[in-house]
Amino acid sequence: MNLAVEKLSGGYRNKAVLEQIDFSFNTGEVICLLGPNGCGKTTLFKTILRLLRPTEGAVRLGGEDIAHWPERRLARTFGYVPQAHTPPFAFLVRDVVLMARAAHLKSFAAPGGSDERIADEALESLGVLHLAERRYTEISGGERQMVLIARALAQQAPWLILDEPAASLDLTNQMKVLQTVRSLAARGFGVLMTTHDPTHAFLCASRVVLMNGGRILSCDTPARALTEERLSSAFATPLQVLSSPQQPDVKFVVPRLG
Repeated sequence: MNLAVEKLSGGYRNKAVLEQIDFSFNTGEVICLLGPNGCGKTTLFKTILRLLRPTEGAVRLGGEDIAHWPERRLARTFGYVPQAHTPPFAFLVRDVVLMARAAHLKSFAAPGGSDERIADEALESLGVLHLAERRYTEISGGERQMVLIARALAQQAPWLILDEPAASLDLTNQMKVLQTVRSLAARGFGVLMTTHDPTHAFLCASRVVLMNGGRILSCDTPARALTEERLSSAFATPLQVLSSPQQPDVKFVVPRLG
């Protein structure tokens, strides 16, 4: 199924942020929204998820405009993983994941045995089922990110929206999250994620939407979209794209010094 963002413009009440954003992708792909802080990535997410109303343009799923979908249908379609999440109470990890089942329950209904099984299967698929009885507030940042992804999986939505999923994690957990993103696409999910680290895009993206100033600078495969010239322009600093001597297909981005 195809998700299309068509000439989308919008922002906040007195501030235009997005201008004519236009791209599409299918399930089984990882699309990476890349750009510096303040370029409009999170605003675009909020507009796609209908937390903000566009001033023009549309988001279409399978050709159907989602603007007037009921909230329950929207929740069964998009699973959202925020950049940071601190719950007001020390919930058990299993309970955090179970909250995603609300999209499938009737009003005032409590999760049942089948919902608990789905939550545990989501945790197990990411290798964190052993955390189920732990307090969410007492696990590490990397573990917490995996739990949030498990929560999105338990929602059983075909499209996953991940806002900076590897932000503030150490290198080991960054790689674990990025590998998980790739495996989710291989399982048939459509994944749209933001990052401000070009190397992350090289590691896991099918295609990259390079943004700055609320506009798209390039939309293509990482190798074609992320040239040194485009990256240096987007991030307003001289950058270079290097390849690993051992693995030439592995590329990373560093500042150009001197």
